[in-house]
Amino acid sequence: MTRILLHGGTVITMAMDRPDAERLDILVENGRIAAMAENLKETDAETIDFSGRILMPGLVNAHLHSWQAALRCIGSDWTLLEYLAKTHGGLASHYQPEDMHIAALACALNQINCGTTTLGDWSHNARTPEHADATLQGLAESGIRAVFFHGMSHRLREQAHPAAEIDRLLAGPIARHDLLDLGMAIPGPQLSSAKIAIADFLTARDRDLLVSMHQSGGRPGPSWEAVRDAGLIGPLTNIVHGNDIPDEWLKSFVDAGATFTVTPENELGQGHGFPVTGRLMRLGAAPSLGTDIDTAVSGEVLIAARIAIAQQRGYDHEQQRRSTGLFSPTPTITSKQALTWSTIEGARALGLADRIGQLAPGMLADLIAIDTRALNLWPAHDPTAAALQASIANIEAVMIAGRWRKRDHALVDVDLGTVLDRLSESGQRLLGKIEASGILGRIREQVILRVVHRMLKKHSRI
Repeated sequence: MTRILLHGGTVITMAMDRPDAERLDILVENGRIAAMAENLKETDAETIDFSGRILMPGLVNAHLHSWQAALRCIGSDWTLLEYLAKTHGGLASHYQPEDMHIAALACALNQINCGTTTLGDWSHNARTPEHADATLQGLAESGIRAVFFHGMSHRLREQAHPAAEIDRLLAGPIARHDLLDLGMAIPGPQLSSAKIAIADFLTARDRDLLVSMHQSGGRPGPSWEAVRDAGLIGPLTNIVHGNDIPDEWLKSFVDAGATFTVTPENELGQGHGFPVTGRLMRLGAAPSLGTDIDTAVSGEVLIAARIAIAQQRGYDHEQQRRSTGLFSPTPTITSKQALTWSTIEGARALGLADRIGQLAPGMLADLIAIDTRALNLWPAHDPTAAALQASIANIEAVMIAGRWRKRDHALVDVDLGTVLDRLSESGQRLLGKIEASGILGRIREQVILRVVHRMLKKHSRI
């Protein structure tokens, strides 16, 4: 039996019935939180002093495409049009299973390093069962907790999600790994006919699986109406982005219990539209957060939280200024709420709220230690604000299911040099495929750009 006592830290439990921050000791036993109280005395437990640190639930990155990790930074100046055309229309088809494996491993390790303990991996380049298995193996080797959203590569021809592959994954790789759960990443009603959309929702419902889809840049059309009328929208429905959804539709989604994941840095930068953060809050709901694509952003959930709160505060100030001539006299969103999006709401969006997202006896021991003694946070007068303002440099320790995955500011049990070398080799090979295509490749890219542009315009008019 493994018993670890975390002593002396300032604890942010994220539980609604507890103070924002308090001095507590945390006893971890066999992967779960066994007890929380002041000055616990456990002589048979390994005791670790976390004075000067904040202990809080691990962060949840509810939407990220791990398979793009080897393409880091190539799309920092791309619009959504260029991203879809160049990544999905060009690079995606060149992926081999080994590329998926190293990308998932490296991406997950980076997430752990950033303080993320749970990842929603939206894997829409699982071109074959071998590609899917390689991704799952990479996630498992990293030690992260993850929901693997199985998805297919973009196709011009519609095709229902392969139920047989979902069943294979449930019976095989998912069953073998305690930290992995399965969801479905589908094109969704925005990009599917009513027949295909309903078939995909039914495949997920019949297996009690979370089903996730992108929706942005247009109002829900006939396919969404068919899914709604069939009663298939519910708590296991996750909508990513949600930009430009009309208020009446947003309310119907919220009333049905659907969750939303916003990826504010990417949405604002690539042209998805403004995040729905404030609109959800006015309906009594809240978003979860994701970082979306490693091709464009760093993958830090806390940065996503800070951008989300700043963008919405700015919008609220502007609305107040237009109506009264002065900015809002009181804050419209608090730091605590932004942390909630990064933890509790992320857990809810991934169907894991009964296991993670807050610190309490019986919950899984997924937590992080933030070193507030560093120059960028000290003195941390407000622990909640300090946690929100933390960077990678402050993430001292990460525990997942009671096991340390990062200690003393370094990842544990990782041959990082080998991982970095393999990731670089994969990225160079993939980019080389595009660079070697010459004039025919450039012509093909222009054709793809035009096709994607027409597709985006079509769906924006729905």
